[in-house]
Amino acid sequence: MRILVQKYGGTSVAGLDRMKQVEARVKKGLAEGFKVVVVLSAMSGETNRLLGLARQWSANPDLSECDALVTTGEQVSVTLFAMLLKDAGIKCRSVMGFQIPILTNNNYGRARILEIDNAKLLDMLNEFDVLVVAGFQGVSCHGRLTTLGRGGSDTTGVALAAALSADVCEIYTDVKGVYTTDPNMCSTARKLDRISYDEMLEFSSMGAKVLQIRSVEFAKKYNVPVRVRSTFCDDPGTLVTQEDELMEDVLVSGIAYDKDQCRITVFNVMDCPGVAAAIFSPISDAGILVDMIVQNTSRDGRTDMTFTVSRTNLEKTLEILSRDNKDIGAVEVQHDLNVCKVSVIGVGMRNHSGVASMMFTCLRNENINILMISTSEIKITCLIEEKYLELAVRALHDAFGLDRAGGDRVC
Repeated sequence: MRILVQKYGGTSVAGLDRMKQVEARVKKGLAEGFKVVVVLSAMSGETNRLLGLARQWSANPDLSECDALVTTGEQVSVTLFAMLLKDAGIKCRSVMGFQIPILTNNNYGRARILEIDNAKLLDMLNEFDVLVVAGFQGVSCHGRLTTLGRGGSDTTGVALAAALSADVCEIYTDVKGVYTTDPNMCSTARKLDRISYDEMLEFSSMGAKVLQIRSVEFAKKYNVPVRVRSTFCDDPGTLVTQEDELMEDVLVSGIAYDKDQCRITVFNVMDCPGVAAAIFSPISDAGILVDMIVQNTSRDGRTDMTFTVSRTNLEKTLEILSRDNKDIGAVEVQHDLNVCKVSVIGVGMRNHSGVASMMFTCLRNENINILMISTSEIKITCLIEEKYLELAVRALHDAFGLDRAGGDRVC
């Protein structure tokens, strides 16, 4: 049995005309001899509408009830689309997450998939040519409906493809694929034909909205080929796959950025064992992700600690620091919202030097000051003032030759 998984986002199912375009792609898959599993998101704007209703009814909506509420958005999409296919004479059925089941933990609002019953899915595919599956949702071991977080339908699609050993998982959206940088910010951005799992993970971690990061983690773990495509044209899109030698030949694959950043500095704390733990352990316990961290040089037994968190977590972080000030002995805590991260990403950086030097020189030439630096095997990130973001992205894109196929190749 050849299986094709297709996931469609909210803009792709926003109305009858859009769903008819999806129907045409499903028919094409059937004509090519595939059994097709179609994963649908809620119609564009529907999840936000439902969350708005929750906030009208409750000042602090219960997360488990919120999950039960917002899963109805996907239920509407899949049942309407199944009706459309049945009228076209296609043997299909709609399937909710709990009917498979897609078993998750009970972390409401951002649950993680624990298990998928592929035997039941295969039985359904023996009976039906198309399964229309509700994305974004699962069921906990306690029988409660759960959701997988924003963009969770991507994870549903890739997880189903892994469970079914599908030939490929196609992620359909409103963009043609993965670009060297945001085409809305840089007119010379170029669509990539291929990108490695690791590079896509770095792009997603930087806030790129093409794929949810957990979907890429699934794809890498189970070696699922993922093709990112547009619903509205026949462009082949971008294949997310294992890296190869050609990918390693390219020094940098793309420029990513993240504006959801805030810099916090804890001034004049004691420079002694345990202080860093006293600062960051309570923040971690609150589920807040700390990214870049810099500790200044010690002076008279005191030091400063600077780190970044997302802007949405600023108030909670400041509250924790204020509460635990006795343990850290800080003189003052300051924050700066006018910052952002810009990164160069590429698997070619693993074995070749010079990328950091090129990046820092480029920013210097544009008179852009670097506030903080962090690195990984395939990414170098600089924290800069937000007002320079567009200038930095365009300058780096040009400096690494990303406007031309192949970019700057290593020798």
